[in-house]
Amino acid sequence: MSTEALWYAARGTGTTCLLLLTLTVVLGIVARSGRGLAGLPGFAIGAVHRGASLLAVVLLAMHIGTLLLDPYAKLGIADVVLPFGAGYRPLWVGLGTVAADLLIAVVVTSLLRRRLGVRAWRAVHWAAYGAWPLALSHGLGSGTDAGTPWLRAVAMACALAVAGSAAWRCSPSFRILPRPHRPPSPHRPPSPRHQPAAPTTMTPRSEQT
Repeated sequence: MSTEALWYAARGTGTTCLLLLTLTVVLGIVARSGRGLAGLPGFAIGAVHRGASLLAVVLLAMHIGTLLLDPYAKLGIADVVLPFGAGYRPLWVGLGTVAADLLIAVVVTSLLRRRLGVRAWRAVHWAAYGAWPLALSHGLGSGTDAGTPWLRAVAMACALAVAGSAAWRCSPSFRILPRPHRPPSPHRPPSPRHQPAAPTTMTPRSEQT
């Protein structure tokens, strides 16, 4: 693959990853409220949120892989794991490295949510709010096309989406809706706590002796 093709692949995967990360943050806020969006119920929003986050990790891996192969970037394994050590624009590349580490931590802890517990998972999950501005800054500062109209438009759209969602999340109008009660299926036996108690019979004292 030529250097130019690697450059296009790196920019394409990086921009798509930013869009997916933006979608993940927005849908995460909507899913937290329990509301639907665009005709989808609340549980479907949560499923799309999880799918977008996993797809963002896939695009992130492709983005890092193309950068490692690009001779112009001159990045090594340590540069994409440990921040601010790259020879090419260390500050902006380092911000991307921190964002990648946070995103991976969020996804891994989400997959291990049942083992970690809700409190530990939620504490790490808040890192997604920090990963997004770092990823946006990385995209605008490390790329050679940061001044192009199309990238500015993408960055502005992502910023408006996240800012609007965050403002709604922090506003008094944000309410977490209770989960709807699902009636038991007629083909499934009721749980033991819903089963009627077995009738008891009283034995006369004359028969007990």
